[in-house]
Amino acid sequence: LYKQNVISFNACAAQLGCFLAFMTAECLLLASMAYDRYVAICNPLLYMVVMSQGICLQLVAVPYSYSFLVALFHTILTFRLSYCHSNTINHFYCDDMPLLRLTCSDTRSKQLWIFACAGIMFISSLLIVFVSYMHIISAILRMRSAEGRRKAFSTCGSHMLAVTIFYGTLIFMYLQPSSNHSLDTDKMASVFYTVIIPMVNPLIYSLRNKEVKDALKRVVMNTDQAFVFMKLKK
Repeated sequence: LYKQNVISFNACAAQLGCFLAFMTAECLLLASMAYDRYVAICNPLLYMVVMSQGICLQLVAVPYSYSFLVALFHTILTFRLSYCHSNTINHFYCDDMPLLRLTCSDTRSKQLWIFACAGIMFISSLLIVFVSYMHIISAILRMRSAEGRRKAFSTCGSHMLAVTIFYGTLIFMYLQPSSNHSLDTDKMASVFYTVIIPMVNPLIYSLRNKEVKDALKRVVMNTDQAFVFMKLKK
């Protein structure tokens, strides 16, 4: 971005395809994770039977297979358009919206496909997440043990935080009319799901782990002690 902000036509197509594939896969994998938590909390005794190795492989393989097909389809549609305007992409990577601003072809059908595919994917995955969590919340409220409820909420809290951030930015980015799109605003939104969410996800999920929490507390305490020592020495 700083030394060489130039990309070839074919590399731009490859970048768009990879981005769409992994973005779509993450949406669907979040839905798979919601189903996994539903089984773990609502049917704990049958968890190892329901979530067998074969089912786990399917819950990973199907989202990735579908995602690569959708990404290939959209990439072909985008790069079959004629580009006769400026060759400067108002973005920090190749994405559909800024690329469509550079084409002199009719983009109505392409935008319709974006809206249809994104809408179907978001609605279906969000429906799976919503139904799963309705059952989870119902099961948690029926628990008599406060410790059991705390553990259940701890299991789901990190996933719900990741779902809220990721889906919220994607809905803002892709499910609004093209007339309302501001590329500068889109760039800020895309920073969330390309940089911030992948960076925060390990922290969100690992903070459920007791050993990680204890290690974090030790780091904070050591930092505070070092700061106090430096102040006293000064």
